[in-house]
Amino acid sequence: MKTATRKSIRKKRTPKKTIGSYEVIKNYKGKQYVGMQIGRSHKWYYDKGEWKDKKITPDLWEIRYAVTKRRAGKAPKGSGAPVGTGYHWYILAHQEVLKLNEDDYTTVLSGLKYKIAHKRAANWSASVSTQRKTLLKFLKEMVAQLEKEPVPIKFTYLDVEYKGEGVPVPGTCNNGVCYDLEINLNGRHVGMLHRLKNSWKIEGVDDEKFVNAIGDVVTLWYE
Repeated sequence: MKTATRKSIRKKRTPKKTIGSYEVIKNYKGKQYVGMQIGRSHKWYYDKGEWKDKKITPDLWEIRYAVTKRRAGKAPKGSGAPVGTGYHWYILAHQEVLKLNEDDYTTVLSGLKYKIAHKRAANWSASVSTQRKTLLKFLKEMVAQLEKEPVPIKFTYLDVEYKGEGVPVPGTCNNGVCYDLEINLNGRHVGMLHRLKNSWKIEGVDDEKFVNAIGDVVTLWYE
């Protein structure tokens, strides 16, 4: 009898909903959205792809990159977009390149990607005209932020003096305080600074004390 009771209890249990399920309606600063929750991240591995660039002006290049990307690990059941979903992103990024020899370079791409539209089944969420207006709005916000006074950053770490600035990311500030910033120090783009619960993070920078030193300067600026 005890065994039968346990089996019946197991059958009656309702499976827990996946935390942060893709289709659950969420809120961010009064705006509703679906998809992955703000603050979470994906990690992908890219197959051997093809990058092509073509020089258009002395400082402007056309680029095209085609590749299959694969999730590192497995997506939790019910957490991702349905198969067949499509996206149109606009990427605004820094590409840092260092020549190693005649044929090889190291390269790091870091920046922002902004969703212009998405496709469910056969239909896109916005017309071509609307997508253009969405992109224009995003670029205007970026220009407006770049024209504002950046957060000045100056500090010494391990006997090295660092000087530069932090440019807040549009749409991430609260009451004039911005804790998501593009950081540039000593003439070099370092990455995007994010405030965590009790520390700071810059993707690709492993020295936590160095990152926290930058965060401390940002905190003092807003205080």
